[in-house]
Amino acid sequence: MSPPGRPKGEYRRAQPEGTPVSVAIDIHTHIVPHDLPPYAGAGGSTSWPSMAATSQCQHRNVIIDGKVFRSVSHECWDVAQRLHHMDASGIGMQVLSPMPELLSYWMPAQDALVLCRHINEVAAQMVAQAPLRFAALGCVPLQDPELAARELERLMASGQFRGVEIGTNVDGTVIGDPRFEPFFAAAEALGAAIFVHPLRAVGLDRLVGPPGLVQLVAFPGETALAAASLITGGVLDRHPRLRIAFSHGAGGFAMTLPRLAAGWEHLGLDQRRTPWEQARGLYYDTLVYDAPTLRHLIDVFGATQLCIGTDHPFAIQDLRPLQRLDELQLGDEVRAQLLSGNALRFLEQAPVEHAHAH
Repeated sequence: MSPPGRPKGEYRRAQPEGTPVSVAIDIHTHIVPHDLPPYAGAGGSTSWPSMAATSQCQHRNVIIDGKVFRSVSHECWDVAQRLHHMDASGIGMQVLSPMPELLSYWMPAQDALVLCRHINEVAAQMVAQAPLRFAALGCVPLQDPELAARELERLMASGQFRGVEIGTNVDGTVIGDPRFEPFFAAAEALGAAIFVHPLRAVGLDRLVGPPGLVQLVAFPGETALAAASLITGGVLDRHPRLRIAFSHGAGGFAMTLPRLAAGWEHLGLDQRRTPWEQARGLYYDTLVYDAPTLRHLIDVFGATQLCIGTDHPFAIQDLRPLQRLDELQLGDEVRAQLLSGNALRFLEQAPVEHAHAH
């Protein structure tokens, strides 16, 4: 929140190093390790990612299939730089998750497990450097749901992770498919939070324009399909205690939900809870770049289900997440929910005593 005496929307640091500048929690931020281990499997996988230097000393290229997938800045791995950005934007805590392409569901599961463990170790080290400022969501090889469940058990037993990030689909199979039952059963039993991010979206053959349209146009539909699949596939009905958050406000799901609910009885799906009830048990980030759209998400899903999300530190990140809340002129209770209360419930994390700027 804005310190007394400063204009609304201006957030600056006034605490000792390592102390949160505000109560705001950002559940949608990504990391990329500075280096990745060399491929050590037996399959000669060309999809194994690597990191390479660029002409910009503070950036590195992520190489996948021999091509530059993305150039990323040092904020992907540098804790001091992330803290500087957080202080300037008023974020008290970031939830770290891997860049989605690193989930690597198209690899052999054992290869992906090696990569996941390296990424998870980097995330754990970052949290250890600033435990009041970071929480971590790891990654597991979901192409093998049984292996993913066992790895999730290991992560949660370590005490270093609040849960995991997963993609909207696993090499083309949407997450509501019955084959992922072992993973969701384990997540519910372990109390692990799940953050869902679009990955290799459906419909790419219908995009007309530059490559950047994948994130701008294809991701919303992909995310809506994944969210709907958890309802139509019965995942949420079988596992009502799951805590699942969708990135990008779940894309087009807010517009899909009323249509799904209206035709529910005609589908003959006999589930204990309606689509409305199930959808309002999920969490959603605020990354929709527009205050009226955010207001619509609050109206559809409920003020108790929205959490701040920015996509830091990538180019499409929202640089004004708290100011967008200001534009909605929310009451103190609702604002507090969106700033941190909902995120703490999603993470099942006890509140931290945050010092406010003066």
